[in-house]
Amino acid sequence: MSSSVAFKSFTGLRQSPAVVGPPPPSSTQLSLPNSLTTTSHRSRRSSALQIAAALSSPALPNRKLRVAVIGGGPAGGSAAETLAKGGIETYLIERKMDNCKPCGGAIPLCMVGEFDIPLDIIDRRVTKMKMISPSNVAVDIGRTLKPHEYIGMVRREVLDAYMRERAEKFGANVINGLFLKMDLPEKGSRNVESPYVLHYTEYDGTVGGTGQKRTLEVDAVIGADGANSRVAKSIGAGDYDYAIAFQERIKIPDEKMVYYENLAEMYVGDDVSPDFYGWVFPKSDHVAVGTGTVTHKGDIKKFQLATRNRAKDKILGGKIIRVEAHPIPEHPRPRRILDRVALVGDAAGYVTKCSGEGIYFAAKSGRMCAEAIVEGSGEGKRMVEESDLRKYLEKWDKTYWPTYKVLDVLQKVFYRSNPAREAFVEMCADEYVQKMTFDSYLYKRVVPGNPLEDLKLAVNTIGSLVRANALRREMEKLTL
Repeated sequence: MSSSVAFKSFTGLRQSPAVVGPPPPSSTQLSLPNSLTTTSHRSRRSSALQIAAALSSPALPNRKLRVAVIGGGPAGGSAAETLAKGGIETYLIERKMDNCKPCGGAIPLCMVGEFDIPLDIIDRRVTKMKMISPSNVAVDIGRTLKPHEYIGMVRREVLDAYMRERAEKFGANVINGLFLKMDLPEKGSRNVESPYVLHYTEYDGTVGGTGQKRTLEVDAVIGADGANSRVAKSIGAGDYDYAIAFQERIKIPDEKMVYYENLAEMYVGDDVSPDFYGWVFPKSDHVAVGTGTVTHKGDIKKFQLATRNRAKDKILGGKIIRVEAHPIPEHPRPRRILDRVALVGDAAGYVTKCSGEGIYFAAKSGRMCAEAIVEGSGEGKRMVEESDLRKYLEKWDKTYWPTYKVLDVLQKVFYRSNPAREAFVEMCADEYVQKMTFDSYLYKRVVPGNPLEDLKLAVNTIGSLVRANALRREMEKLTL
């Protein structure tokens, strides 16, 4: 059986190209450095032109702007809530309402306040971390945290459900369905702002149900459907490198769970991952043990076993209650916007290297994209165009591109060999490093450093790397 949701009228819409093909160099390709170095004069002029374009776009007769959000994770839930609160007729489509993504589940303190996350869905408040080197040298991290500061640990199935339900309370239409494909406005059509037609299978919650084929017509689409985004494929967004994350939920004896009450562990070494780290993160009544890799995906189970072995004394007697695996993007897609379609979260590629953080950036990108649509449409009264969505992209790149670049460099420097990882763990013992790291992570802002401490840190880092390089040469001799 098939059904559809159609528009009453699409008359009086202006022309604007909406075709999938090679992107114009200045409007659809990722060009972060250029977006950061544009002169203020051109930026102001461009902004003025974009605002004028939005104000001149046609009013929508007798209805609100209609936007579909594909994917119900933090990015999708945040986007749908913002749209609904902003007067947009909002649809959120999510296939797995109980989805348990293999994710460490760490969220920064600023997210709790910024996104009004209730404390009762935070399983643990981590105030201590152990960074454990390839030779099992453990460094305690967290000495610089203030009494009220912590890293929140959540279960994705709980957080995601809460954000979707809140969006629904504000008026979003939440659909349990599998997004299949999207028909773009016809190429060369006189009415090039005709609707996007979404094809999906809707489920009624019946176990084993086959679902019903349906269609939905909307003015704009936000793709928040993860690393394997079908929305991204629909607009020819291009590919990216990705990591495989593998995680096991392990129920350990209560007396051992006490150890992880407010403690998380991170393991580095070739045994747990050649290019990432292994983790043990506490949840409500169990721990999440996992790892990831980009370069050796076929060996992911071997790395997972090594991570368990590194933590075996602390999780001894535990029982695996869930196994999860999922791709994690390594960098932004070449194209993140096309006409009235935008990508956010993992679909856009917003996961940081080195730390692998993605929850906050997913929620933030979803909100920023939705805010741009609400503003550009005059709270749902007018049609939007690509320039409206591009405001989100420009703001995102200007705010977060430096963070991604720094973490990319750190990963390349310190994750390249076991001696380099030893140097990294050694550096983490420095109190100044801990303070700068936690301040930047918890509040998602660039923290100004102390010049003298920065100089000392640079000297110590060079010393650690020199020792690491010498150790690497000695190890190579032993293997010859």
